[in-house]
Amino acid sequence: MSKTKSVYTCSECGGQSPKWAGQCPGCEEWNTLIESAVAPVAAKRFSGYVPAQAATSIANVQIDELIRTPTRVKEFDRVLGGGLVCGSVVLIGGDPGIGKSTLLLQTLCKLSEQTQTLYVTGEESVQQVALRAQRLGLGDAELKVLAETSIDEILQRAQTSNLTLLVIDSIQTVFTDALQSAPGSVAQVRECAARLVRFAKHHNCTVILVGHVTKEGALAGPRVLEHMVDTVLYFEGDRSSSFRVIRAIKNRFGAVNELGVFAMLETGLKEVSNPSAMFIRKHENTPPGSVVLATQQGTRPLLVEVQALVDHSGLANPRRLCVGLEQNRLAMLLAVLHRHAGWVLSDQDVFVNVVGGVRVTEPASDLAACLAVISSLRDSAIEQDCVVFGEIGLAGEIRPVQRGQERLNEAVKLGFKRVVLPSANKPKKIPAEIEVIAVSRLSDALDIFTGG
Repeated sequence: MSKTKSVYTCSECGGQSPKWAGQCPGCEEWNTLIESAVAPVAAKRFSGYVPAQAATSIANVQIDELIRTPTRVKEFDRVLGGGLVCGSVVLIGGDPGIGKSTLLLQTLCKLSEQTQTLYVTGEESVQQVALRAQRLGLGDAELKVLAETSIDEILQRAQTSNLTLLVIDSIQTVFTDALQSAPGSVAQVRECAARLVRFAKHHNCTVILVGHVTKEGALAGPRVLEHMVDTVLYFEGDRSSSFRVIRAIKNRFGAVNELGVFAMLETGLKEVSNPSAMFIRKHENTPPGSVVLATQQGTRPLLVEVQALVDHSGLANPRRLCVGLEQNRLAMLLAVLHRHAGWVLSDQDVFVNVVGGVRVTEPASDLAACLAVISSLRDSAIEQDCVVFGEIGLAGEIRPVQRGQERLNEAVKLGFKRVVLPSANKPKKIPAEIEVIAVSRLSDALDIFTGG
């Protein structure tokens, strides 16, 4: 009997090593090598050798028309780039209970009316899936459901069913008998995902994989899993809020960082067609430290409320806390406020939050964050009919941002009367419904609201 061998696989890059080490020799990450047992490979696996195809000039490659299948869920289609692409592989990750299975079940029940679909569940029984469908009002759907965790059985059923859409919920529960490691291990996830990718490309079938996330919020399993698929989507949201946000982290067939917004109700996920109206709130008396930001999420302009709280600190190192913005960027902005505007915050605790659980990663939020901090520090409110956006440089200049006209149009659509933007983003034709204030330096923007 052949001796079972062990191999150490990196959970970050997927590289393998014959012995354990504290640092991965491939990506140089620490404490990422995980041991897994590998069964001896039978010789018959290599008997069917297929010669490699000859290299082809790119000019001679015949490009077929990109066929998309709309999911009939507009927010989901927006994130995907217009619909599901035939032969593509989509990976969806998110916290437990965030709504991944609910969204896919709603989508598949609609698509099952026109295409051959199969929902494979490895975490629930068929009865549990049927109960959820009844709770969502989808009990009469013709969706086919399969409770299976063996990748060989799943692919055999998929090949004989002539599928156009296959959903695996989740990839961490699927295993192959060719490996002796447990389901969910690095080797199992990588091998099963690779076989599903090959199936999707060969049979022109769209495959959607549901992935678990770690406590840090990253997708569990090898990092190579994100490189293998065509699209990576993250489901985000606060358990205490009814809003759910699905964001495209990678998309070979659409825009990256595209955003889709849903509301979690008792009847399932409901699309939010105008998220700006839901993320901003009209106050009777605008509180200090509140500023409306015009941000850009993929191809969608979005208005969100940025709030700041500045209070005297009794600590030697005052606290700097960000929710929805980058922590390091806040520290940089406070230094710019001190150096180029004369506002001293070295003895103040500063807390900044983006309302609604939205995560803003673009630098266009700089001006809104600075104005919110100064508004809270002075205990002076900023008019609620004002929208701001702009990037701040280390020299105190206001730098232009992308898609300034679209942000301006979104503010006009929602009834705002004034917008503060970088001078380079000032449009040639200004709508009559709004006042445009162009600024070139941070001190100029602060003077407008502080009367300096």
